[in-house]
Amino acid sequence: MPVDPALLTRLTPDELAELDALLAGVAPPLWQPLPGPQTVAYTSAADVIGYGGAAGGGKTDLACGLALTRHTVSAIFRREATQLNGVIERLSELLGGRDGFNGRSIWRLDGHGRAGCRIEFGSTPHAGDETRHQGRPKDLLVFDEATNFLETQARFLMGWNRTTVPGQKCTTLLTFNPPTTAEGQWVIQYFAPWLDRAHPNPAAAGELRWFGSVAGKDVAVPDARPFVLDGDTPVYEFDPKDFSATAIITPRSRTFVPSRITDNPYLMQSGYMSTLQSLPEPLRSQMLNGDFSAGMEDDPWQIIPTAWVQAAQDRWQPRDAKGPMDGMGVDVARGGRDESIIARRHGVWFDQLVCLPGPASPDGPTLAGQVITLRRDRAPVHIDIVGWGSSPYDFLRGNGVQTLGINGAAKSNGITRDGRLRFVNLRAELWWRLREALDPTAPQPLALPPDPQLRADLCAPKWHLTPSGIQVEKKEDLKGRIGRSPDRGDAVVLALIATAKEAIDGPVQMAVSEFDPYAG
Repeated sequence: MPVDPALLTRLTPDELAELDALLAGVAPPLWQPLPGPQTVAYTSAADVIGYGGAAGGGKTDLACGLALTRHTVSAIFRREATQLNGVIERLSELLGGRDGFNGRSIWRLDGHGRAGCRIEFGSTPHAGDETRHQGRPKDLLVFDEATNFLETQARFLMGWNRTTVPGQKCTTLLTFNPPTTAEGQWVIQYFAPWLDRAHPNPAAAGELRWFGSVAGKDVAVPDARPFVLDGDTPVYEFDPKDFSATAIITPRSRTFVPSRITDNPYLMQSGYMSTLQSLPEPLRSQMLNGDFSAGMEDDPWQIIPTAWVQAAQDRWQPRDAKGPMDGMGVDVARGGRDESIIARRHGVWFDQLVCLPGPASPDGPTLAGQVITLRRDRAPVHIDIVGWGSSPYDFLRGNGVQTLGINGAAKSNGITRDGRLRFVNLRAELWWRLREALDPTAPQPLALPPDPQLRADLCAPKWHLTPSGIQVEKKEDLKGRIGRSPDRGDAVVLALIATAKEAIDGPVQMAVSEFDPYAG
């Protein structure tokens, strides 16, 4: 058990001599946690542990300590391979040298009293690099500075957090400070009960919460009991013989333990505190206090500033009387873990998004039927017709629903609101129109539902200026960069299009590039 160094100062010289005699010949542990948050995380029973929140709390040390003392096969990841040098140097200090390290990616601990144990090192600088590590089980998986990783990378590698060693606990550890870019926001959603101040059921530091994976999405459940689904309802009383192994959902537990420099007596004595205090805001609040609500640094070419999206979500309030529905946007799932998203706009207020996993919208007629069910007030439907979108588009038009097929590659005839710039294509114009509508100086700023995934989607795309005008990052390039498709953001972009309603639904003939988002 760890001992508070302050207790030793209370012992007399005779008592210290007696203690030294008792400890003579006892090999010191390779590592032991500091009292406080580090010990709480070290001894946690959670399957997935988030740790940190501020600089100097001993995040990397916790990763090293778990690997050295509690696990058989460990893997420590950083986004860039060069960032692993600090981890390797700390292990060298703890082990008194590099005995057992092959100089590249494996450190064997046989010579340190841990026969058969090893630590592997890995990096995933590009989306897709995580697949190079598949099929290699490890009972400790560490993402050091997790906000630098793509969520898809982390979730993929978590699939190999397993062991065949009897009695060996499996743990995933994510260490991180508050994200400084929009790409790192996923950790706030992943640990929402601890980090999202608006969460309806907040969790205490170190408290265990359980989550099951249903249709590829995390669902909070009350405890660790396995369950099966009856439709969308969890059923806990069942005979395992009646179900396939893949139909039985076993929840995994999570926790988050905050730490900061004041929990680390070694760094408190080093002068690091003054370094953190001298940082400019909002970095000072993020690194010193672990403030996850402090401002993030946007990429200079990010289309929509994060602060604008957050302000639009802060304006949102649920409504009983929503007013007429003025437009719908439909982004159709393209397979895999993608969802079909339906966005509904009432003036400048957007209703909660309807998110349909692939099995819930297996074909065009089914999705079209769901759109018709949600449609009100003859609202025009705007649907992305590239790829899978053509089928529900045809079905809706065939049933007399006012539907516009949107092809982002089509020509744009528009210009920016200030009249200065044109657009390379329709996709660029649509995204820029949303930027203009979210501008705090707009006459009627939008109100968007407080959906963290929507916020991440809207803050993800970048743009650049070409001789032909504004060019927005291609969806394929964006998906490769962030590891997922920004379906929720695309649906909102489509719903913003202001199309005049037809008096009576019927076949629609309209060029998709000939619209004014501020009309009507």
